[in-house]
Amino acid sequence: MNKRILGALAATAMIAGMFAGCSSSDSGKGTVTTDGSTSMQEVIGSLGEVFQEKNSGITVTYNPTGSSAGVKAVQEGRCDIGLASRSLKDEEKQSGLISTTLAYDGIAIVVNPENPVSDLDLDTIAKIYKGEITNWKDVGGKDAEIVLIGREAGSGTRDGFESITDTKDACKYRQELTSTGDVIATVSQNPDAIGYASMSAVKDNIKALTIGGVALSEAAVKDGSYVVQRPFELITKKDTKLSDEAQKFFDYITSADASEVIASAGVVPVK
Repeated sequence: MNKRILGALAATAMIAGMFAGCSSSDSGKGTVTTDGSTSMQEVIGSLGEVFQEKNSGITVTYNPTGSSAGVKAVQEGRCDIGLASRSLKDEEKQSGLISTTLAYDGIAIVVNPENPVSDLDLDTIAKIYKGEITNWKDVGGKDAEIVLIGREAGSGTRDGFESITDTKDACKYRQELTSTGDVIATVSQNPDAIGYASMSAVKDNIKALTIGGVALSEAAVKDGSYVVQRPFELITKKDTKLSDEAQKFFDYITSADASEVIASAGVVPVK
């Protein structure tokens, strides 16, 4: 009797498992994991929200760890899609990673609203960050020490800024912060600070400088007249197939259908 009961229970469990497996695969339920650039938080958040509304049962998650950490997460298989606000380095490409440009982002050079300085050229910005110009009075501001705020090593925003200004490994930062939001908050609270942040992060509590007379805007990024800009990249493995859910999300965000959502997040869509 006991053996018959056990056998029946085992058979019932096996059949239930088979039906559960069919139900899971047929329903399209699953999770898409993204990891990386803190600057891409708004655009990925907006895209994920719209995608989830159209694809009930699929969840898109975002882990704001920074561009280099996102690249590493893809390499180690800890996420579906990495997010980098910089181009892949040669060694990263050689390791089997590929990048797909989602959008272009202007890097705002930001100061406190109380700062009378409103325009700097690229050469002057470089001299400020290298410590060759240390007082605001030397660039048309008040007599006060310039407080240099930047991002941590490995940040895509930092990599983009230092590459464009030719200041790599030469910046004399007072503070190196771990997120775009921290940079914005610090500059907004210090009238002598200067920092850099993603275009989409610029709010009324800080002031974005014009660069050589060119204001940061979607049009200026698109036509190249605003020179401090970088790509937003989606990072995947060349020889690793995405899950059906991740592929569906990837296809949507790189399609023309997503352009309006990307633009509403404050960056310039590729398509």
